Amino acid sequence: MLINCVAYQDGRKLADIPVEDISDYVAREDAFVWVALRDASPAELEVMQAEFGLHELAVEDASRGQQRPKIEEYGDSLFVVVKMLELREDELHVGEVDIFVGPNYVLSNRSNSTKDFLGVRARAEREPHLLQQGSGFVLYALMDAVVDRYFPIIDSLELELEKIEERIFIRGSQQDNIERLYELKRKVMTVRHTVAPLLDAIGKLHGGRVPAVCSNTQEYFRDVHDHLLRINSALDTMRETIGTAIQVNLSMVALEEGEVNKRLAAWAAIFAVLTAFAGLWGMNFKHMPELDWRFGYPAALTLMAVVCGALYRRFKKVGWL
Repeated sequence: MLINCVAYQDGRKLADIPVEDISDYVAREDAFVWVALRDASPAELEVMQAEFGLHELAVEDASRGQQRPKIEEYGDSLFVVVKMLELREDELHVGEVDIFVGPNYVLSNRSNSTKDFLGVRARAEREPHLLQQGSGFVLYALMDAVVDRYFPIIDSLELELEKIEERIFIRGSQQDNIERLYELKRKVMTVRHTVAPLLDAIGKLHGGRVPAVCSNTQEYFRDVHDHLLRINSALDTMRETIGTAIQVNLSMVALEEGEVNKRLAAWAAIFAVLTAFAGLWGMNFKHMPELDWRFGYPAALTLMAVVCGALYRRFKKVGWL
Protein backbone atom coordinates (compact mmCIF):
# COMPACT_ATOMS: atom_id res chain seq x y z
CA MET A 1 0.00 0.00 0.00
CA LEU A 2 1.34 3.42 -0.94
CA ILE A 3 1.81 5.74 2.06
CA ASN A 4 3.33 8.73 0.33
CA CYS A 5 5.29 9.63 -2.78
CA VAL A 6 7.12 12.96 -2.66
CA ALA A 7 9.63 14.72 -4.86
CA TYR A 8 12.31 17.01 -3.36
CA GLN A 9 14.67 19.58 -4.78
CA ASP A 10 17.51 21.30 -2.91
CA GLY A 11 16.27 19.79 0.34
CA ARG A 12 12.74 21.15 0.00
CA LYS A 13 9.53 19.44 -0.90
CA LEU A 14 8.40 20.01 -4.46
CA ALA A 15 5.12 18.10 -4.46
CA ASP A 16 3.29 14.86 -3.80
CA ILE A 17 3.51 13.12 -7.14
CA PRO A 18 1.59 10.23 -8.70
CA VAL A 19 3.39 6.91 -9.12
CA GLU A 20 3.45 7.16 -12.90
CA ASP A 21 5.51 10.36 -12.68
CA ILE A 22 8.27 8.84 -10.54
CA SER A 23 10.52 7.95 -13.48
CA ASP A 24 10.32 11.51 -14.79
CA TYR A 25 11.58 12.98 -11.50
CA VAL A 26 14.21 10.25 -11.08
CA ALA A 27 15.61 11.23 -14.47
CA ARG A 28 16.23 14.76 -13.22
CA GLU A 29 19.64 15.45 -11.72
CA ASP A 30 18.42 18.24 -9.43
CA ALA A 31 15.72 16.25 -7.60
CA PHE A 32 15.14 13.02 -5.74
CA VAL A 33 12.03 11.01 -4.90
CA TRP A 34 11.13 9.49 -1.53
CA VAL A 35 8.43 6.82 -1.62
CA ALA A 36 7.06 4.90 1.35
CA LEU A 37 5.10 1.65 1.08
CA ARG A 38 3.53 -0.59 3.68
CA ASP A 39 3.05 -4.33 3.15
CA ALA A 40 3.52 -3.89 -0.57
CA SER A 41 2.20 -6.62 -2.83
CA PRO A 42 4.37 -8.20 -5.55
CA ALA A 43 2.38 -6.23 -8.13
CA GLU A 44 3.15 -2.93 -6.39
CA LEU A 45 6.84 -3.83 -6.20
CA GLU A 46 6.85 -4.63 -9.91
CA VAL A 47 5.45 -1.16 -10.63
CA MET A 48 8.14 0.42 -8.46
CA GLN A 49 10.79 -1.72 -10.14
CA ALA A 50 9.75 -0.31 -13.49
CA GLU A 51 9.63 3.29 -12.27
CA PHE A 52 12.92 3.25 -10.37
CA GLY A 53 14.82 0.65 -12.40
CA LEU A 54 15.39 -1.57 -9.36
CA HIS A 55 17.56 -4.67 -9.57
CA GLU A 56 15.49 -7.83 -9.94
CA LEU A 57 17.34 -9.72 -7.17
CA ALA A 58 16.68 -6.95 -4.67
CA VAL A 59 12.99 -6.87 -5.64
CA GLU A 60 12.83 -10.65 -5.29
CA ASP A 61 14.25 -10.46 -1.75
CA ALA A 62 11.78 -7.71 -0.84
CA SER A 63 8.88 -9.75 -2.24
CA ARG A 64 9.82 -12.82 -0.22
CA GLY A 65 10.43 -10.95 3.02
CA GLN A 66 11.92 -12.53 6.16
CA GLN A 67 15.40 -11.46 5.11
CA ARG A 68 18.44 -11.26 7.34
CA PRO A 69 19.53 -7.66 8.11
CA LYS A 70 21.96 -6.73 5.35
CA ILE A 71 23.24 -4.06 2.98
CA GLU A 72 23.83 -5.09 -0.64
CA GLU A 73 25.22 -3.04 -3.51
CA TYR A 74 23.79 -3.21 -7.02
CA GLY A 75 25.84 -0.86 -9.16
CA ASP A 76 25.26 2.67 -7.87
CA SER A 77 22.26 1.63 -5.75
CA LEU A 78 21.82 -0.08 -2.39
CA PHE A 79 19.35 -2.60 -1.01
CA VAL A 80 19.07 -2.43 2.77
CA VAL A 81 17.14 -4.74 5.08
CA VAL A 82 16.59 -3.78 8.73
CA LYS A 83 14.35 -5.36 11.34
CA MET A 84 11.78 -3.45 13.35
CA LEU A 85 11.12 -4.63 16.89
CA GLU A 86 7.96 -3.98 18.90
CA LEU A 87 6.82 -5.06 22.34
CA ARG A 88 3.10 -5.78 22.33
CA GLU A 89 1.54 -7.13 25.50
CA ASP A 90 4.94 -8.37 26.68
CA GLU A 91 5.51 -10.22 23.39
CA LEU A 92 8.35 -9.27 21.05
CA HIS A 93 7.23 -8.87 17.44
CA VAL A 94 9.65 -8.59 14.52
CA GLY A 95 8.84 -6.56 11.42
CA GLU A 96 10.96 -5.67 8.42
CA VAL A 97 11.87 -2.62 6.39
CA ASP A 98 13.30 -3.03 2.92
CA ILE A 99 14.97 0.13 1.61
CA PHE A 100 16.04 0.74 -1.98
CA VAL A 101 18.46 3.65 -2.32
CA GLY A 102 19.78 5.21 -5.49
CA PRO A 103 21.55 8.47 -6.37
CA ASN A 104 18.24 10.34 -6.47
CA TYR A 105 15.62 8.11 -4.91
CA VAL A 106 14.67 6.26 -1.74
CA LEU A 107 11.97 3.59 -1.63
CA SER A 108 11.04 1.95 1.68
CA ASN A 109 8.64 -0.93 2.21
CA ARG A 110 7.54 -1.61 5.78
CA SER A 111 5.96 -4.98 6.59
CA ASN A 112 4.53 -6.67 9.71
CA SER A 113 4.92 -3.53 11.79
CA THR A 114 2.55 -0.95 13.26
CA LYS A 115 5.29 1.68 13.58
CA ASP A 116 5.45 4.23 10.78
CA PHE A 117 8.06 6.74 9.55
CA LEU A 118 5.87 9.80 9.28
CA GLY A 119 7.86 11.44 12.06
CA VAL A 120 11.09 10.72 10.21
CA ARG A 121 9.83 12.44 7.07
CA ALA A 122 8.57 15.44 9.04
CA ARG A 123 11.91 15.74 10.84
CA ALA A 124 13.85 15.56 7.57
CA GLU A 125 11.64 18.20 5.94
CA ARG A 126 12.30 20.53 8.89
CA GLU A 127 16.04 20.27 8.16
CA PRO A 128 16.39 21.15 4.45
CA HIS A 129 20.14 21.75 4.83
CA LEU A 130 20.47 18.04 5.73
CA LEU A 131 17.82 16.78 3.35
CA GLN A 132 19.74 18.60 0.63
CA GLN A 133 22.37 15.88 0.91
CA GLY A 134 19.88 13.63 -0.84
CA SER A 135 19.10 9.96 -0.60
CA GLY A 136 22.08 9.15 1.65
CA PHE A 137 20.68 11.33 4.43
CA VAL A 138 17.20 9.82 4.03
CA LEU A 139 18.70 6.33 4.40
CA TYR A 140 20.48 7.48 7.55
CA ALA A 141 17.26 9.02 8.95
CA LEU A 142 15.32 5.79 8.40
CA MET A 143 18.02 3.56 9.89
CA ASP A 144 18.56 5.91 12.82
CA ALA A 145 14.82 5.84 13.58
CA VAL A 146 14.78 2.04 13.53
CA VAL A 147 17.86 1.71 15.75
CA ASP A 148 16.61 4.34 18.23
CA ARG A 149 13.47 2.25 18.69
CA TYR A 150 15.66 -0.61 19.92
CA PHE A 151 16.67 1.30 23.06
CA PRO A 152 13.25 1.24 24.82
CA ILE A 153 13.11 -2.51 24.17
CA ILE A 154 16.56 -2.97 25.71
CA ASP A 155 15.45 -0.91 28.73
CA SER A 156 12.32 -3.05 29.07
CA LEU A 157 14.33 -6.29 28.94
CA GLU A 158 16.81 -4.98 31.52
CA LEU A 159 13.93 -3.99 33.83
CA GLU A 160 12.41 -7.45 33.47
CA LEU A 161 15.77 -9.02 34.31
CA GLU A 162 16.08 -6.85 37.43
CA LYS A 163 12.63 -7.96 38.60
CA ILE A 164 13.59 -11.61 38.20
CA GLU A 165 16.87 -11.06 40.05
CA GLU A 166 14.95 -9.66 43.02
CA ARG A 167 13.04 -12.96 43.28
CA ILE A 168 15.98 -15.32 42.93
CA PHE A 169 16.41 -15.96 46.67
CA ILE A 170 12.69 -16.14 47.48
CA ARG A 171 12.00 -19.72 48.56
CA GLY A 172 9.69 -21.61 46.25
CA SER A 173 10.02 -19.21 43.29
CA GLN A 174 12.85 -20.99 41.49
CA GLN A 175 10.78 -22.83 38.89
CA ASP A 176 8.89 -19.69 37.91
CA ASN A 177 12.18 -17.76 37.79
CA ILE A 178 13.79 -20.28 35.46
CA GLU A 179 10.79 -20.19 33.10
CA ARG A 180 10.87 -16.38 33.03
CA LEU A 181 14.65 -16.36 32.51
CA TYR A 182 14.44 -18.69 29.53
CA GLU A 183 11.65 -16.58 28.03
CA LEU A 184 13.77 -13.47 28.56
CA LYS A 185 16.76 -15.23 27.02
CA ARG A 186 14.67 -15.98 23.94
CA LYS A 187 13.78 -12.29 23.59
CA VAL A 188 17.41 -11.24 24.02
CA MET A 189 18.50 -13.68 21.32
CA THR A 190 15.80 -12.32 19.00
CA VAL A 191 17.13 -8.79 19.49
CA ARG A 192 20.70 -10.00 19.04
CA HIS A 193 19.84 -11.70 15.75
CA THR A 194 18.46 -8.34 14.66
CA VAL A 195 21.37 -6.20 15.84
CA ALA A 196 24.47 -8.30 15.15
CA PRO A 197 24.09 -8.66 11.34
CA LEU A 198 23.15 -4.98 11.01
CA LEU A 199 26.20 -4.02 13.06
CA ASP A 200 28.44 -5.85 10.60
CA ALA A 201 26.61 -4.49 7.56
CA ILE A 202 26.57 -0.82 8.52
CA GLY A 203 30.35 -0.82 8.69
CA LYS A 204 30.21 -0.64 4.89
CA LEU A 205 28.69 2.85 5.07
CA HIS A 206 31.49 4.68 6.88
CA GLY A 207 35.26 4.57 6.76
CA GLY A 208 37.28 3.28 3.82
CA ARG A 209 35.41 2.62 0.60
CA VAL A 210 31.73 3.51 0.92
CA PRO A 211 28.93 3.55 -1.65
CA ALA A 212 28.70 6.82 -3.55
CA VAL A 213 25.20 7.61 -2.22
CA CYS A 214 26.58 7.59 1.34
CA SER A 215 29.86 9.39 0.77
CA ASN A 216 28.59 12.70 2.23
CA THR A 217 26.91 11.14 5.27
CA GLN A 218 29.59 8.83 6.66
CA GLU A 219 29.68 10.56 10.05
CA TYR A 220 25.94 9.99 10.45
CA PHE A 221 26.24 6.29 9.77
CA ARG A 222 29.18 6.12 12.19
CA ASP A 223 26.81 7.50 14.83
CA VAL A 224 24.27 4.74 14.05
CA HIS A 225 27.12 2.21 14.25
CA ASP A 226 28.02 3.53 17.72
CA HIS A 227 24.40 3.12 18.85
CA LEU A 228 24.40 -0.47 17.63
CA LEU A 229 27.66 -1.12 19.51
CA ARG A 230 26.04 0.14 22.72
CA ILE A 231 23.01 -2.06 22.16
CA ASN A 232 25.17 -5.08 21.37
CA SER A 233 27.22 -4.51 24.52
CA ALA A 234 24.04 -4.30 26.61
CA LEU A 235 22.81 -7.54 25.04
CA ASP A 236 26.10 -9.31 25.86
CA THR A 237 25.83 -8.13 29.46
CA MET A 238 22.25 -9.35 29.71
CA ARG A 239 23.15 -12.72 28.23
CA GLU A 240 25.90 -13.20 30.82
CA THR A 241 23.63 -12.07 33.65
CA ILE A 242 20.82 -14.37 32.50
CA GLY A 243 23.25 -17.31 32.33
CA THR A 244 24.49 -16.55 35.85
CA ALA A 245 20.92 -16.15 37.14
CA ILE A 246 19.92 -19.50 35.66
CA GLN A 247 22.88 -21.20 37.35
CA VAL A 248 22.03 -19.53 40.68
CA ASN A 249 18.41 -20.67 40.37
CA LEU A 250 19.48 -24.22 39.62
CA SER A 251 21.79 -24.09 42.64
CA MET A 252 18.90 -22.84 44.78
CA VAL A 253 16.76 -25.74 43.56
CA ALA A 254 19.56 -28.15 44.48
CA LEU A 255 19.88 -26.53 47.91
CA GLU A 256 16.14 -26.84 48.53
CA GLU A 257 16.24 -30.47 47.48
CA GLY A 258 19.20 -30.98 49.80
CA GLU A 259 17.24 -29.45 52.69
CA VAL A 260 14.34 -31.81 52.03
CA ASN A 261 16.70 -34.77 51.85
CA LYS A 262 18.26 -33.74 55.17
CA ARG A 263 14.86 -33.64 56.85
CA LEU A 264 13.91 -37.00 55.43
CA ALA A 265 17.25 -38.49 56.51
CA ALA A 266 16.89 -37.07 60.04
CA TRP A 267 13.37 -38.45 60.53
CA ALA A 268 14.45 -41.76 58.99
CA ALA A 269 17.31 -41.98 61.52
CA ILE A 270 14.93 -41.29 64.41
CA PHE A 271 12.43 -43.89 63.30
CA ALA A 272 15.27 -46.32 62.61
CA VAL A 273 16.13 -46.19 66.34
CA LEU A 274 12.52 -46.94 67.26
CA THR A 275 12.46 -49.77 64.74
CA ALA A 276 15.71 -51.18 66.13
CA PHE A 277 14.46 -51.24 69.72
CA ALA A 278 11.04 -52.59 68.73
CA GLY A 279 12.69 -55.25 66.60
CA LEU A 280 15.03 -56.22 69.44
CA TRP A 281 12.30 -56.69 72.01
CA GLY A 282 9.86 -58.12 69.54
CA MET A 283 11.96 -61.27 69.00
CA ASN A 284 10.17 -64.42 70.19
CA PHE A 285 12.92 -66.02 72.28
CA LYS A 286 11.87 -67.95 75.38
CA HIS A 287 14.66 -66.63 77.62
CA MET A 288 14.64 -62.83 77.52
CA PRO A 289 15.34 -61.28 80.98
CA GLU A 290 13.50 -58.11 80.15
CA LEU A 291 10.23 -59.94 79.58
CA ASP A 292 9.97 -60.92 83.24
CA TRP A 293 11.02 -57.51 84.60
CA ARG A 294 8.14 -55.54 86.07
CA PHE A 295 9.45 -52.19 84.78
CA GLY A 296 10.74 -53.53 81.45
CA TYR A 297 7.98 -52.00 79.28
CA PRO A 298 8.11 -48.44 80.71
CA ALA A 299 11.91 -48.63 80.80
CA ALA A 300 11.98 -49.57 77.10
CA LEU A 301 9.65 -46.70 76.19
CA THR A 302 11.71 -44.30 78.27
CA LEU A 303 14.93 -45.42 76.61
CA MET A 304 13.37 -45.03 73.15
CA ALA A 305 12.10 -41.55 74.02
CA VAL A 306 15.47 -40.47 75.43
CA VAL A 307 17.44 -41.71 72.42
CA CYS A 308 14.97 -40.25 69.91
CA GLY A 309 14.91 -36.96 71.80
CA ALA A 310 18.69 -36.80 71.80
CA LEU A 311 18.76 -37.47 68.04
CA TYR A 312 16.05 -34.84 67.40
CA ARG A 313 17.97 -32.25 69.42
CA ARG A 314 21.18 -33.04 67.58
CA PHE A 315 19.56 -32.80 64.14
CA LYS A 316 17.84 -29.59 65.15
CA LYS A 317 21.14 -28.09 66.27
CA VAL A 318 22.88 -28.84 62.98
CA GLY A 319 19.95 -27.46 60.99
CA TRP A 320 18.57 -30.69 59.54
CA LEU A 321 15.20 -30.21 61.21
